[in-house]
Amino acid sequence: MSAKKTDLVKHLARKLDGKMKTAGVPPRFAQGSADANAAARRVERAENAAPKLVSVACRLPADLVNQMRERALTQEGGVNAIVALALAQWLETAPAA
Repeated sequence: MSAKKTDLVKHLARKLDGKMKTAGVPPRFAQGSADANAAARRVERAENAAPKLVSVACRLPADLVNQMRERALTQEGGVNAIVALALAQWLETAPAA
């Protein structure tokens, strides 16, 4: 006699339950979790020590963006460094309102 589809699903569920009960606890939940947390805290402290960066979106003309990309190839830090330098220079020369 062949089994019904529901019987097959129940059988697969029992097999899965048995595998889950016999499997060990992964280290991220057991004793090894303390080591992972310490490493995560170290990384977080290192990130907090780095300067805060804020993303800014703006629309620029295509030819200006192409010039910026070409110059970014030779500049260390890429496009971010070029934009930061240009903004800093503009803010120094712009009259205060």
